[in-house]
Amino acid sequence: MELAKFVKEKRNAVKLTQPELALKAGVGLRFLRDLEQGKKTLRMDKVNQVLSMFGHQLGPVPETKIDDEQ
Repeated sequence: MELAKFVKEKRNAVKLTQPELALKAGVGLRFLRDLEQGKKTLRMDKVNQVLSMFGHQLGPVPETKIDDEQ
C-alpha cells in the first residue's frame, strides 16, 4: 500500500482531521498534506512521527519487479 494512502486511511479510521493529526504528531499541517498527497521528498523523521501515531515506522521493503517474459 502506498504511504500516502495508508496515512490517510488510518487518519480517517480514527476520525481525525488533518489539522488534528498534525498537532498530535508534532508536525506541520503543510507537511501532513504533502505526505497524504504523495510528495516524493519528505523528511523520514517527520514521516515516522506521523506513522508512530498508528504504531508503525518506515522500513525497508523488497522491490516488486514486473517480469517482462510472461
